[in-house]
Amino acid sequence: MSSQGLRTHTCGALRAGDVGATVALSGWVNSCRSMGGSLVFVDLRDKYGITQVAFDDSVDPALRQAAQGLKPESVIHVRGTVRPRPAGQANAERATGAVEVLAASLEVLSAAATPPFDLAAADASAVSDELRLQYRYLDLRRARPQRNLKLRHDLLLALRNQLSALGFTEVETPILTKATPEGARDYLVPSRVHRGKWYALPQSPQIFKQILMVAGLDKYFQVCRCFRDEDLRADRQPEFTQLDVELSFVDQEQVIETISTAVAQAVTAVLPASAPALPLPVMTWAEAMEQYGSDKPDLRFGLRLADVTEALRNSGFGVFSKAAAAGGRVRALAVPGGASGLSRKDIESLEAVAKDYGGKGLAWFKVAGAPGADGAVLESGSSKFLAPAEQQALVAATGAGPGDLILTVADSFKISAAALSAVRVALGRKLGLIQAGELRFTWVIDFPMFERDEETGALSPAHHPFCMPKEQYPGQLETDPASLPARSYDLVLNGIELGSGSVRIHDSGLQHRVFQAIGLPEHEIRERFGFVLDAFRYGAPPHAGFAVGLDRLVMILAGEESIREVIAFPKTATAADLMTAAPTEVPDAQLAELGVASRPAPGTRPAGGATGATFEAGR
Repeated sequence: MSSQGLRTHTCGALRAGDVGATVALSGWVNSCRSMGGSLVFVDLRDKYGITQVAFDDSVDPALRQAAQGLKPESVIHVRGTVRPRPAGQANAERATGAVEVLAASLEVLSAAATPPFDLAAADASAVSDELRLQYRYLDLRRARPQRNLKLRHDLLLALRNQLSALGFTEVETPILTKATPEGARDYLVPSRVHRGKWYALPQSPQIFKQILMVAGLDKYFQVCRCFRDEDLRADRQPEFTQLDVELSFVDQEQVIETISTAVAQAVTAVLPASAPALPLPVMTWAEAMEQYGSDKPDLRFGLRLADVTEALRNSGFGVFSKAAAAGGRVRALAVPGGASGLSRKDIESLEAVAKDYGGKGLAWFKVAGAPGADGAVLESGSSKFLAPAEQQALVAATGAGPGDLILTVADSFKISAAALSAVRVALGRKLGLIQAGELRFTWVIDFPMFERDEETGALSPAHHPFCMPKEQYPGQLETDPASLPARSYDLVLNGIELGSGSVRIHDSGLQHRVFQAIGLPEHEIRERFGFVLDAFRYGAPPHAGFAVGLDRLVMILAGEESIREVIAFPKTATAADLMTAAPTEVPDAQLAELGVASRPAPGTRPAGGATGATFEAGR
C-alpha cells in the first residue's frame, strides 16, 4: 500500500487548480469505457462525486489492459497525475469535469459480482422497490439516497443546535417500557427474568417526557425512535424517528412559537430558498374541516369546500335531502373552468376517488353562461331536481362562475369531508395547481378531545389521554365529553401532518377523570398509570409539548413521495426487512429461555415459522 494511504483526495475534490499534482484516489467503478483499444476511461465514484481516470498505453499497456477488465462496482485504488481534459471535452455537469487523472498504478481492493440492477442509471424507477430493498446496500450507493441521508443529517444537526441554543437539554428515555394506550398496537418484548411479563416498545416517550417536567428539567428534547404496530402506507413505518419536545410553565402559544422558530430555522439551514416566513399561519380544527374537509389541509392551492346543507335540506334531489335529514352534510367545491376543462372520464375518475374514501358518489353540475328563463343556472342530469333558487344558492355558496364545474358529496360529517377533501387534492394535482418545491406550513388547533365509535358509542382520545381538555363549564367532561375541545395542536406541511402536541394535564384528579371518561376501570387506571398519577401528587408544573415526525419532514424537503426514500434501512408495507429477511423464526430453545412457546394460529399448518403463530407466556 502506498505511503500516502488509500486516498489523498475524494472523487469529488479535484479541480483545475490541482493540475500537475500526484494524487491517490479510491472508490467504486461507476463505468468503464474503452477508446480504440489503447485508452480506457474509468469513472471512479465515492460519496463525494465522480472523477474520470485515464489508463493509457503510453504509460503502461498492462495497466490499461487490467483496467479494461474492471467490473462495475468493484472497489479500486489508483495513483496518478492530474491533467486537464483536452479542449472541448470538459464535462460541465460534474464539479471535477475540467480534469482527469492519468493513472500510474491500479489496485483492486474488492472485486464485485455483477449487480442485480444498474446503479449508474439516473432513474431507479425501473427497478422494483422489492429488489432495491433486498439489495439496500447497493441502492444506497446511488446519488439520490446519499443526498437524502445528507439532508436528513443536516436537518437534525440544525434542529439540535437550535434547541440547544434555546436552553433545551437532550435526554434519552427507555426503549423497554410499559404498554400504555396511545392509539396503535404495541410491539411487545418478553422478559427472561420476569417470566410471563412483557415490555412494550414505546409508541412515543409521552409519559417519560411529562415525568421529566415533574422532575424539574424545564426544557427537554430528544431525537427518539418510536414503534407502532399499525397498517403501513407511504408516510408510515413500524419504527420511525421523531423530534420530541416538552416545556414547563408555558402555554399553547409559546410552544407553537418555539416549534415554529426551530423548524423554520432548520429548514432555512438546509434549503435557504424555501425559508418559511414567520409566524406560521394558524387555523382551528373546525375551520380546517369546513374549508378543506381535512385536519391536515394542503394550502398550496385553493379550491375550498362549502357547506350547502341548509340551502339544499328540502331539495327534491333525494341524495341531498336524505343526507341532511340523517344529520349529515352536503359539501361542494367549484372547479374553475371545469365545465369544459374536465371530461366525463375525468369526472368519473374523481368519483372513484370519492368512493375510495367512503362516498356513495359525486354529483356534479356545470354553471351555465347565463340563467335560463326560469332562473336555472346549472346544467347536468341532476340539476332538474334542484329548484332555481337552490341552484343559485349552490352557485353563490361555492363562488362559482360561468364555465365552472361544481362537485358535491352528501353523506355523514366524516365521510362527506374525507371524500370531497380527497377529490380536492386529486384536482390540485390533475390541474397542475401545486408548484414543485413549494412549502406551505400551517398549525391546526383546538382538536376534539375525544372520538366516538359509530358502532359502540365508546369514547377514545382523539390524540392521547394526557391532553388538557377545554371545559366550557364545570362537569362538562362527565356530562358532555364528546363536545369537548382539547388544548391540542398539529403542525401540517403540504397536506401532511408533521406532528402533534398539546398542553398536558398536570393535575392527578383531572387526569383520573379523563381516564374514567374513556371507560378505563379503576384497577386498569392504577395498573397502567399509577406511577404517573403518583408523580403528579408531588408538585407537577404546568407543561406542554410537541413531537415532529422527522421522516415525514425530510421526505417533503427531499421532494420524495415515501418516507422509505429518506430512511437508511426501511421496511416494506408488510413490515418486512427484505435485506435481513426479518422477521424470522426463533429456535424453540431461545423461546424456552424467555418462558414463551409458539403454536400455529387456528386454521394454519404447524410448519412455517412465526407467521400465523400465536404466543403463550409463562409456560
